[in-house]
Amino acid sequence: MTQKDITFVADFLTEHFNEAPELYNRKGKYFNVERVGQYLKDEDDDLVSPPNTEGNQWFNFLKDSTHLKESPLLFPYYPEKSLHFVKRQMEGVIDLCLQKPADVIGKSVHQAVCISLYKVSQSEDSTPQLFKLPFLWNDKTSNLHYVLFTMLENSISKIHILRRHTDTSRSVSNGILAVEFGNFLNNSINESSDSRCYSCLDAHFYDDETVTVVLKESVQQEGKERVLAQLPLS
Repeated sequence: MTQKDITFVADFLTEHFNEAPELYNRKGKYFNVERVGQYLKDEDDDLVSPPNTEGNQWFNFLKDSTHLKESPLLFPYYPEKSLHFVKRQMEGVIDLCLQKPADVIGKSVHQAVCISLYKVSQSEDSTPQLFKLPFLWNDKTSNLHYVLFTMLENSISKIHILRRHTDTSRSVSNGILAVEFGNFLNNSINESSDSRCYSCLDAHFYDDETVTVVLKESVQQEGKERVLAQLPLS
């Protein structure tokens, strides 16, 4: 160690570990703790060396502001407490704010319909992911709610559209249907007689009347074709 290192350590010990008689009656804490570490202790006790807020521009600004001084929008400051204490206080306030909306929303939600999409075996093997790409769209003009999704395995070339009325007491025709792409693009892309099937990579509503899909060619070869198609919902 160099003399500079020794001086640095000595100064640190002198500054932070002086005997503090005023602390003798506080759970044996006879020495000042390191000033950064005290903020990280998960305790409710007051800080041994609280910060000096004199001259702090933010505190002076609040002190001089009639409207902000007692504002419930500002989280209170605890200069004598650690960050763990402040964190628990903030979590409690947030939980309290979220509790009422959670109760109201929870009581207003109920099952409108149950549709069986597929069945899985009862074996202990991990269930494969069969449901993919759920995309939600709300048609405010017609008060209809849509869900776009694809099913893997046996129906990779299909996209499914689920439609429900936002008023759960009303029903709509063709509540769920599937659109199969297959090889309907043969004539427009390739004039050969090769059979080409396409699967859906992604699908979103473009607007209330149009669905945009990204298709890929379902053949095992390099240079698979990608198609961006817009399909009228009708």
